[in-house]
Amino acid sequence: MIPPFSLVIFGATGDLTQKKLIPSLFKLFLDKKLPSEFVIIGFSRRPIAKEEFYILIQSVIKRKKSYNEVIWREFTKHVVYIQGEFENREAYGKIKEYLNKANTMLYLATPPKYYETILDNIAASGLAQKTQKGWTRILIEKPFGKDLQTAVMLDSKLDTLFKEEQIYRIDHYLGKETVQNIIAFRFANGIFDPVWNNNYLDHVQITLSEKEGVENRGAFYDGVGALRDVTQNHLMQLVAMIAMESPRSFSSQGVREARSKAISVVRCISEDEVSNNVVRGQYEGYKTEKNVSANSQTETFVALKLFVDTERFKRVPFYIRSGKGMKEDVVEISLVFKQVCHILFKEVGCPEEGNILTMRIQPNEGIRLIFIAKEPGHEMKLSAINMAFTYESEFKSKEVVDAYERVLEDAFMGDQMLFNRSDELVSSWRFITEILKGWEKGQSKLLIYPKGSAGPKEADDLIKRDRRKWV
Repeated sequence: MIPPFSLVIFGATGDLTQKKLIPSLFKLFLDKKLPSEFVIIGFSRRPIAKEEFYILIQSVIKRKKSYNEVIWREFTKHVVYIQGEFENREAYGKIKEYLNKANTMLYLATPPKYYETILDNIAASGLAQKTQKGWTRILIEKPFGKDLQTAVMLDSKLDTLFKEEQIYRIDHYLGKETVQNIIAFRFANGIFDPVWNNNYLDHVQITLSEKEGVENRGAFYDGVGALRDVTQNHLMQLVAMIAMESPRSFSSQGVREARSKAISVVRCISEDEVSNNVVRGQYEGYKTEKNVSANSQTETFVALKLFVDTERFKRVPFYIRSGKGMKEDVVEISLVFKQVCHILFKEVGCPEEGNILTMRIQPNEGIRLIFIAKEPGHEMKLSAINMAFTYESEFKSKEVVDAYERVLEDAFMGDQMLFNRSDELVSSWRFITEILKGWEKGQSKLLIYPKGSAGPKEADDLIKRDRRKWV
């Protein structure tokens, strides 16, 4: 059971709170997973009344099938709103008036530029101190820093206020059911892990594609870009989930250690190699988006080729790409196996496409395997066939838990398995910072691509020159 708690959300009127945090908390309340004693304290700069705040955070929930007006009114009895500037130290004193005396969770759901100010005022107001009867934990959203130096500085500040077991660095992709299933799929099935290596794998592809542009997030996104916003965290974590060795145990410590080791051996792309291995783009019309600079050089698309320096993945390239304003919403990982045409079929020929194992993270979560089969008829003719599993079809009676529901529930319970450790963060930023340095030197020209496309054609060239293609 989740123990009694006080959850303080800094940035309570922002998109993250409205679209993810409150809906997830309400769903936990609806499913009777929250304790009878809890309080959610919204803290933000917007000068609105408590009732206006309720209407604001209710808008997304009302569109869901699970919405129940009576239960919503019960839920809001546990919710309060405090207006205050993040820079105003006195405003933090108001928070303490509402705290449950046992356990406190501090959630930074603001743009990263406010992190340092909020942390300073949390320390000065005494909010970081553990109570005699319970714990204090802090959840902090990505991007965690803007390069290696700022990430290390921010982590040092956190370390002065909290112990590592109190810090929950959020990458909500780790909370997605299908990402967690990678471990089960690989290690619980004896037919997959033996071929999960360079003897059988040709290459790995990871795609994170979004149809939407920046929408109302221009003020946050401009100057951050795709490399910092999703590559440093989401995509690097997916690389780690594929590349890691078997954890010593299925525990928080075991899984985090395995992930950390995998990220630490991702080979950095030197500044001089950036132009050959990284493609950066910006969709047409980005500069006219709300709160975006008319001269912006922020990338909304990035594709790159990297290597993981382990015996298992020696000479196996990882091609990863992410973009906004793309033709479809999709997040998936594909393990492309070597296509070796058996001598039996040399005369009739084998399909160009061999075995491909694809794990779809979203939407239509599931796993697809392409294998070779004979077509019906008298002649021997081979074709690539799809064999697919989806969560929706196989687990009809079980709902896939939303990533933020899982993240919040685990944080309340003190389980850090799905949260970034400090050394994971440093390793991923070390890799990303080398690319940023290359861009500063003029490597990788910013390419404009049509909104609704698959990104710049140079992203296709990146993989085609190795005689491969995107799945």
